[in-house]
Amino acid sequence: MLLRLLLACLCVAAVTAAARAAEPPLSALTLVGAPRTVFKAGRDACDGHDVPDAPARALREADGGIALFGMHYRNRALRGRDFDSLTLDCTIVLDSAFKPEPEAFDDRTWITATWTEDGRRIEALLHEEYHADEHGRCRTTGVLACWYNAVLAARSSDGGRSFTRATPPTVVAAPPFRQEVEQGRHRGFFNPSNIVADGRYRYFYASTTGWAGQPFGVCLFRSDDVSDPARWRAYDGKDFSARFPNPYLKGAKASGACAPVAPFPAPVGSVSRHRGTGAWIAVFQAAAGGVFPRSGIYWSTSRDLLAWDVPRLLIAGSTLYDDPCGSGGALVSYPSLIDPAAPGRNFDTVGDAATLFYVTLKTKGCEITSDRDLVRRAVTIRVWP
Repeated sequence: MLLRLLLACLCVAAVTAAARAAEPPLSALTLVGAPRTVFKAGRDACDGHDVPDAPARALREADGGIALFGMHYRNRALRGRDFDSLTLDCTIVLDSAFKPEPEAFDDRTWITATWTEDGRRIEALLHEEYHADEHGRCRTTGVLACWYNAVLAARSSDGGRSFTRATPPTVVAAPPFRQEVEQGRHRGFFNPSNIVADGRYRYFYASTTGWAGQPFGVCLFRSDDVSDPARWRAYDGKDFSARFPNPYLKGAKASGACAPVAPFPAPVGSVSRHRGTGAWIAVFQAAAGGVFPRSGIYWSTSRDLLAWDVPRLLIAGSTLYDDPCGSGGALVSYPSLIDPAAPGRNFDTVGDAATLFYVTLKTKGCEITSDRDLVRRAVTIRVWP
């Protein structure tokens, strides 16, 4: 899931956000105490695929226990009675098949968002990567040049102990063309955020590299029925009407373009609603440039999920969008804000205190290694009404 966005993407997003630089912040987040390790790859892994490789997503199971996703493409969950007792369950809940047929949308797949009403039936969003170069289906060379992404849907009926995919695959958002089109650059929708609730609607963010008629950036999706993946629509600047169905299905046709939401230069790690004020708080990573004075993990606040205030730095450090050669031996990535005291089952709200989960990744020379830790750190939150 290592994604390197073009510097141009970062600059455009930064210029858009800079216009609001004089506005006062809507919130203040403060780190409290030292980080604590939740998962350490060299100590806690079941096999060589067990590394934290996505933002942490938590849900409360039917019996009150906690399941936390955010591992690699052989998807497993950390489970425990509470957040202090989470350990990796070695059961694979969703595997990746590395299928060479792009229409299968089953090359490498990560569970990146979940939603449940009862702790038993769980709807999931998947980040799927198709690597045409590894299947002899790319006309050029280079990982990103042959990389094609889509957001898919999956479901669990046993509390997240296993997930199933429909046949044909249920595509929530894909480019309106097949994987062989526009090879030579990274294409698609990728890295969906967590799902959040606002009244009868559910929302998530996803990134896109864009195409003719579709700007690159981060887009907001909405549904009035999360159990029906076909009902997700993206915001087009006026309404939620843009749709991006499976381009391999006969008669399937995309409609409209989604309007990128500033100031995000890269995928949204998580978004949470503050219970006291109703404001939204997003955390994400960014490389230095424009309104981002230093590389690291940032937060921003919004009243409506569309207009966000100027991002503030929470943790400084090189990220996955920086050159690892100059990282100093470690990166920070995949932030997610979770309040263990949140009511309900989906941890999509926060109070005046929460926990920041993020991943530290060791580098060796100019290589990012599999030596990764999932860590957590307490955060206090103040939001102005």
